[in-house]
Amino acid sequence: MGKPNVILICVDEWRGDCLSADGHPFVETPHLDELARSGVRFSKGYSATPTCVPARVALFTGQSQEKHGRVGYNDGVPFDAAHPVTIQGEFRKAGYHTQAIGKMHVYPERGRIGFDDVILHDGFLHHSRRHFKQNFAFFDDYVPWLRRQPGSTPEAEYFDHGVNCNSVVARPWDKAEHLHPSHWIGTQAIDWMYRRDPSKPFFLYLSWHRPHPPYDPPQWAIDQYLDIDPYKPVAGNWEQDWDEFRNDGDYQAAFGDLPDRTVHRARAGYYGLMAQIDLQINRIKESLADFGLAEDTIIAFTSDHGEMMGDHHMFRKGLPYEGSARVPFIVADAPSAKGSARGAVMDHVVELRDLMPTLLDLAGVDIPDSVDGRSLAPHVRGEPGAGPVRDHLHGEHVYFGQNIHWLTDGRIKYVWGSAKGVEQLFDLEADPDECRNLSREDASAELLQLWRSRMVDALDGREEGFVQDGALVPGRPVVPILAHTRELIAAAAGR
Repeated sequence: MGKPNVILICVDEWRGDCLSADGHPFVETPHLDELARSGVRFSKGYSATPTCVPARVALFTGQSQEKHGRVGYNDGVPFDAAHPVTIQGEFRKAGYHTQAIGKMHVYPERGRIGFDDVILHDGFLHHSRRHFKQNFAFFDDYVPWLRRQPGSTPEAEYFDHGVNCNSVVARPWDKAEHLHPSHWIGTQAIDWMYRRDPSKPFFLYLSWHRPHPPYDPPQWAIDQYLDIDPYKPVAGNWEQDWDEFRNDGDYQAAFGDLPDRTVHRARAGYYGLMAQIDLQINRIKESLADFGLAEDTIIAFTSDHGEMMGDHHMFRKGLPYEGSARVPFIVADAPSAKGSARGAVMDHVVELRDLMPTLLDLAGVDIPDSVDGRSLAPHVRGEPGAGPVRDHLHGEHVYFGQNIHWLTDGRIKYVWGSAKGVEQLFDLEADPDECRNLSREDASAELLQLWRSRMVDALDGREEGFVQDGALVPGRPVVPILAHTRELIAAAAGR
């Protein structure tokens, strides 16, 4: 048997708990549940740097943020200069036809970074829209296609309905469903299967911009969630730690109160986008069967980060809390593979960087030395003795004018804010909604010290000076790109 095909699906801003297979009370994802039953669902999957750009760097390079150096969100940073070794590049070297369809969020926008070709729709890219003066042909394939469709106009685009890309405003899609970007991604993937090189196995990176805002699913999809139970805010005893960053009443704020009815409708739009994507994934799976490819194709599904969706009066991502940092994480080996662990649910802490070595390993392709993610292939194959992947995970992101660091083993989470030394400690088993900060309770002093010492170990030697004399030091200046990565970019620019 030849090498298997590989499809890596990455959606944008999909919370880890938003699968019916994970027990969500409202979200229905029958086709993703089916994928989970045919593979392994890792229930403790995380994005260590939970915003679009650094998360995709981890996904493409198989590296931790300490190694790839992207600890904040930055547009306009050349990708190839800093990250020359990628999962798609390794598959290409191994003789695969490599293709990306959908959201890449790299710079330059049409950089192939190891793909044979790219078909792009990244959503509302502020940097690109302004730089190219809305000449979409330079950075987006969806809008030029949309403008060619019968009944469309030369000015048509995805912002016609006026909903911003970080807004909690929700409304139905304003055009026919087949013109929606999520439907377009599915159609492009199926069309590409006709054009792929049939003499080679393929690696397809399939990336939906949704369910990232705007919350604009087709009418049927938003309707099926408008009648769910009314929204009830989740709040704890610690939100005042970030009070200086509140913007109550701002529909694009990361932190602030909004009317419950607004968040209720936002949830309907958010879940509706998931329902639409779930059906598109089923379209693609059925097409694999039509093309005779289903038996020899590995499929992985994840997201770059989650969405707070009102938890603790917070929205969007970049934060250490479960709504933001935990992501869906499913790996289904090719049905023809022997000994796979079908339908297993594993609670090992895994991270986006682990997908590159896992998929290379499952496909029989060598894992490059630059990777510090861990292959999950033994777990996917159901090999005896496949133990925990790591003791705990270190995540971080420059946010709220500081670097907010966090550690978790899937049971306990420790959070440290670099500006003022904010500390939070959560028991995720007893308190999955992270409502009770244990760091101020005398009974947790020993546990707090243990996790604080682990954070010291994680940050010792960092250029920012977060650790001095064995203690965490707040108030240090922070950077979104670490020095070794800045040097690579500068060296490439000087060539």
